[in-house]
Amino acid sequence: MAFPPAFLDEIRTRVPLSDIVGKQVRLQRRGREFIGLCPFHREKSPSFSVVEDKGFFHCFGCGAHGDIIGFLMRTENLGFPEAVERLAGLAGLEMPQQTPADRERERRAATLYDVLEEACRWFEQQLSSADAQETRAYLKRRGVKPETVARFRLGFAPDSKNRLIRHLEGKGTPPKLIAAAGLSAGGDDGRTPIDRFRHRLIFPIGDRSGRIIAFGGRTMGDHPAKYLNSPETPVFHKGRVLYGYAQARKPAHEAETVIVAEGYMDVIALAQAGFRNAVAPLGTALTESQLALLWRIADEPVLCFDGDEAGKRAAYRAIDRALPGVVPGKSLGFALLPSGQDPDDLIQARGPAAMKDVLDRSLPLLDMLWRSRTEDGRFDTPERRAALEKDLHECVARIGDQTVKYHYKTAIRDRLGKAFGLARRAKPADRRDARSRPGRRFQGGWHQRNAELERKPSRMPGAGAAGERERAEEILVALPLRADGLLERVAEGLAEISFLNLAHDRVRNVLLDALNTEEILDTEALQRHLTSNGLSGLPGALNVEHAGGVVDPSFRVETIEEAERLWHHVFDLLQHQMLKDEIEADAAAWAEDKSGEDWQRLQAKQEMRQACEVKVLALDD
Repeated sequence: MAFPPAFLDEIRTRVPLSDIVGKQVRLQRRGREFIGLCPFHREKSPSFSVVEDKGFFHCFGCGAHGDIIGFLMRTENLGFPEAVERLAGLAGLEMPQQTPADRERERRAATLYDVLEEACRWFEQQLSSADAQETRAYLKRRGVKPETVARFRLGFAPDSKNRLIRHLEGKGTPPKLIAAAGLSAGGDDGRTPIDRFRHRLIFPIGDRSGRIIAFGGRTMGDHPAKYLNSPETPVFHKGRVLYGYAQARKPAHEAETVIVAEGYMDVIALAQAGFRNAVAPLGTALTESQLALLWRIADEPVLCFDGDEAGKRAAYRAIDRALPGVVPGKSLGFALLPSGQDPDDLIQARGPAAMKDVLDRSLPLLDMLWRSRTEDGRFDTPERRAALEKDLHECVARIGDQTVKYHYKTAIRDRLGKAFGLARRAKPADRRDARSRPGRRFQGGWHQRNAELERKPSRMPGAGAAGERERAEEILVALPLRADGLLERVAEGLAEISFLNLAHDRVRNVLLDALNTEEILDTEALQRHLTSNGLSGLPGALNVEHAGGVVDPSFRVETIEEAERLWHHVFDLLQHQMLKDEIEADAAAWAEDKSGEDWQRLQAKQEMRQACEVKVLALDD
């Protein structure tokens, strides 16, 4: 349901963000803010900040950002309504009233949940009956332990036409509700409805909070349909659900990854072997909704499909589904099982250690994309190589995030070059020595021109210490718009920068996206790209002119080499400042704990900073 903005604001006002964060993160107050170790990625020095008066958190290490509702959703793996309801309880607020139609839909759904829960309990009971002897023997052969049966609430559907229907009707459940829950079949043509699941091992399917919403059943006989799932219902949509999600989300959060297997028994075998962070789609290829669920609990889910042709096809389909959704820090890994084996086979034959080895050697998405397009292929003619290149570039074009797209395009170009000796333009790294090339010194420089040059890294022109980061960002996106040909030379470094200013980030993304075109990218063309993307000219302070139209002396460069040296100089200054901030945080951590690990990390970063300082000072020699 949609919540009134005033209600959400009242929650944010009543419940201190630092109280919620402080339950999971050890916070230290620094001025008006709190700092601590980020709960969303591994780190040794604190880069996670809580700004109480503005109501948001931000991590300078991984970029995580949000408000109190978003924090609870991410750390507890809750949906938006669930997080709002929990915070409303803490705030002492009643949930807002819904419309009659909303209430009716929820009432019907709540009733279906009750029916499905009762059916689940009945299936569980039947697994202990005499009729289920064959099914119990099957589970024993598969090595499924009683505690695993209980954890996943496995059950049995007897080989009877309507035993479940009779049980539910005996509890007062109307036939229409039994049908709406997907538990009966037939009856529309006047015939007596029958149980949908008969003579099957039952796998209850839960939603994100663990409520039973559907069932899967494996035949215990010779039925042609080996597996059968519930039909779509008001509470069950197959493409939006993952089997085992409720059981896996906490272990996945702790392990910082989630394993995606092919089926029910794979998830159960993995969980029993110690891999409790395993889930599976419901007999179909991964959907965009399921990928979104996976990325909620892990940055790089690992797909572990069977080592046969069907498993390979499923993995390749997952690549195509995932590419549009990958963003910085969110991707997929692919664990390749031995040919003809599934996780259960491997664990039974060689033990959990063999499974862990397969998972540890998982391939990143880029490697799997390349493999999917080149495996068993023939590229012995120019036409075949051209077709491969076209196919790969079409795949990369589907990536929505411009920074990720740029890096994929660069990586694919490199692989094609190495594989087939294709001609390619030099990467920015190939030209880094341009900074040491002779050239007229840029006017204004980064130090005041006087006989007594101060031997320390300069500050950004036109900015005090507090504004140096902001000014550096401005210069790094503005210079490529002032010097023809500079963008291609500095693109690799530009893609690496974590901009704090969203306007700078938008300009950077447009500039990198322009590299995907075939046109000559002079400054006029880049300005056209900005305009066509809703950025007419340079946003706000990005103009490099002072009042009256006088160009900042720092931008008076006459050659491309001078422009490149200036850009890299500012880039090094920015790195220097960021290392300084990290060193201060590490020093504070060491002062508190006096651990050898903290000291070694502090020393290493001081050496990195000194090396960066040498690079900065070298430009003035």
